[in-house]
Amino acid sequence: MKKPKQRSHDNDKRKGGETHQTTTSGDRTLTTNQGVAISDNQNSLKSGDRGPTLLEDFILREKITHFDHERIPERIVHARGSGAHGYFQPLKNLSRLTKAGFLQDPKKPTKVFVRFSTVAGGAGSVDTPRDVRGFAVKFYTEEGNFDLVGNNIPVFFIQDAMKFPDLVHAVKMEPDRGFPQAGSAHDNFWDFVSLMPETMHMLMWAMSDRGIPRSLRHIEGFGVHTFRLVNAKDESTFVKFHWRPALGAASTLWDEAVKIAGADPDYQRRDLWQSIEDGDYPEWTLSVQAFDQATADKLDFDILDPTKIIPEEVIPLTPIGRMVLNENPVNFFAETEQIAFHPGHIVPGIDFTPDPLLQGRLFSYLDTQLSRLGGPNFHEIPINRPVCPMRNFQRDGHMRMNLQPGRVNFEPNSLDPNSPRENPMRGFASFPDPSAGPKLRQRPESFADHYSQARQFWRSMTPPEQSHIVNAFTFELSKVVTPAIRTRMLGHLDVIEPELGKRVAAAMGLEGQADEITPAVKPRDDLEPSPALSIIAKAPETIKGRTVAALVTDGSDGAAVSKLRQALKKEGAQLKLVAPKVGKLKGNGLTPDMQLDGAPSVLFDAVVALPSEEGAEALVDIAGAIDWLRDANGHLKAIGFNEAAGPMLEKAGITPDAKLGIVSLDGGRGLDSFIAAAKKHKIWDREKLMHPPR
Repeated sequence: MKKPKQRSHDNDKRKGGETHQTTTSGDRTLTTNQGVAISDNQNSLKSGDRGPTLLEDFILREKITHFDHERIPERIVHARGSGAHGYFQPLKNLSRLTKAGFLQDPKKPTKVFVRFSTVAGGAGSVDTPRDVRGFAVKFYTEEGNFDLVGNNIPVFFIQDAMKFPDLVHAVKMEPDRGFPQAGSAHDNFWDFVSLMPETMHMLMWAMSDRGIPRSLRHIEGFGVHTFRLVNAKDESTFVKFHWRPALGAASTLWDEAVKIAGADPDYQRRDLWQSIEDGDYPEWTLSVQAFDQATADKLDFDILDPTKIIPEEVIPLTPIGRMVLNENPVNFFAETEQIAFHPGHIVPGIDFTPDPLLQGRLFSYLDTQLSRLGGPNFHEIPINRPVCPMRNFQRDGHMRMNLQPGRVNFEPNSLDPNSPRENPMRGFASFPDPSAGPKLRQRPESFADHYSQARQFWRSMTPPEQSHIVNAFTFELSKVVTPAIRTRMLGHLDVIEPELGKRVAAAMGLEGQADEITPAVKPRDDLEPSPALSIIAKAPETIKGRTVAALVTDGSDGAAVSKLRQALKKEGAQLKLVAPKVGKLKGNGLTPDMQLDGAPSVLFDAVVALPSEEGAEALVDIAGAIDWLRDANGHLKAIGFNEAAGPMLEKAGITPDAKLGIVSLDGGRGLDSFIAAAKKHKIWDREKLMHPPR
């Protein structure tokens, strides 16, 4: 048999072109696209180690420009998004902090458009992977558009924009095989992060329950970076932005997230849309952590480091406004897809800091929109158009819409006295940050502690949340094929917290095989836990905005269903009826909302089994009906049942126990007990019995 010809990975001579040879003598020097050798691929060029990034950094600009234009027209990151219109209203006059007009009058609302998104997957991926969620808000103010472009996690993987293309390349589909989609459980991602200690804090958040939220209505949002607010006296205050959902933060279990992806890939998109259609408008409070330079100097980390948080116990949140989403898009493409966010869209009274990740974003986002939306006139698309007048001398360009008459397209000019002029009084002026220094590629020493806050995050979690983090690392690292990457990551986990490293190693059968990692700065052991970091510790007991499903059959008690519906409505929740068939039921006049085959219990927050005796006899032999209850039990949901459903519970292996949220509705207080259990969202005591911690 003839031996197949082996494909060469070297650059070969192409017909009609030059020969491009690889570097000789094993030289693997990294270069720009123009062949210039790169001395430092880790840091952007800054004015001093804590100064702003310089426009002359041609290496950074080439790298990010190439990255921004890799795909057209889908976003490279945040491709799968869901959006809604709404309004923002300040809670009080904030002139003490800022001169931004939209933050002055508590009676004056500002229109907004919000886009939520996953980060890693393409536009056709599912809603529920373990991933960061984008949380971007465009404020249409009378002084221009302000974009607060953040995530549902307050820190980021990297400290410098120079590494952003590398991060995204590592987490996206592997380039030779085109998978996995919307997932980080593969060699490329873990190889990259295991070689970048600065990612450790963000990894703890991503592997926590924050990575698999219950819905978009239940996520928190963060501006990530430190920004400035500037008042009319030109006094500057540092701020961190926080969005807090009125419903409270909530998550799913991993098994739930996986099954939801199969049952309804559009689960979170559908939930957001339907809640607005039903008039159950999602709402968030915008708060800031506000502090001055003296306070910043006292902190034991650098406020310009985007891998760090300021614990709320150190600087509490100050609520400044309320946002309500009350209108769905009319056209998904024209609005949700074409909206163009940019952290450089700010208004007088808001300003930047020289955070090196933020500085790179200020270039990257504009460059991206030029590629995605066809040219420099993307601001004329209705969803991007400011509500205040636009007056300047920019003309022409692809997709120009505005018709601007006259001969003058320059300034200064004397030909048109009515043409726009600069306005030193009203115009935007950057805060005169005095920091400056020599041009260099270097991280400040104040950015060097990569493990202390990761340890604090672990210690701030409740026992169930810690178990979920262990399970997440175990799952992700078990999908890694290269043994050296696994043992390297186990070494990092040992540094974060020895207990965490041991539990993950034991779960993988790799005890004692962790690499020894020597951190640049020894992690602190004296940081107090921050309860504000835990979803479970601060979860409100409520079922407002949630959905309960009742499994009903021919002959089910219509009065019991009506009573349940009224009790849930009083709590702000809704009831969906699920039946073996979607047609009108006999003997009670009930009309099911969904058919059992298309409505697994994973889609609901709590469940009730209310079959008739005859209906239960039929359901007990239907695997889907038993799995409906079995999954609800495994996913720690509150379960209500009537006497007829007893045989179904028995077959599903479920033992009634009101203390564990498995409640009989027969009797006077049964319904109240069920609702009380459902308000807990998850019955965590049941998890210890069903899934003992690793």
